[in-house]
Amino acid sequence: MTKSFAAMREPTYFILAALQDEPLHGYAIVKRAQELSGGRVRLTTGTLYAALDRLSGEEMVRVAEETVVNGRARRTYELTERGLSALREEAARMAAAARVVRTRSGVSRATTVRTALA
Repeated sequence: MTKSFAAMREPTYFILAALQDEPLHGYAIVKRAQELSGGRVRLTTGTLYAALDRLSGEEMVRVAEETVVNGRARRTYELTERGLSALREEAARMAAAARVVRTRSGVSRATTVRTALA
């Protein structure tokens, strides 16, 4: 049986999306999530690391590498198979929801145009 994941909040979705191509450290995740979201998602450090801790606990991300840079620990995170599955499921859920609106809008608009022309 396929595991079904709960709907995600937008920041979680873009954190996972930021990690789908390659492992990234915190600041790079923030920048990539902002870029992928067209600027809608602007993560603070506290929000990012709380989300990464939660996602680690849910086994959706893991620490790929930990190094010390200028005396500070730098963790690089990567998406797990579970995280990729959850991300893909959420993308499919959002696409299905968008189809409802697009299909409905197209029908309504066509009806309105025909009515106006009659």
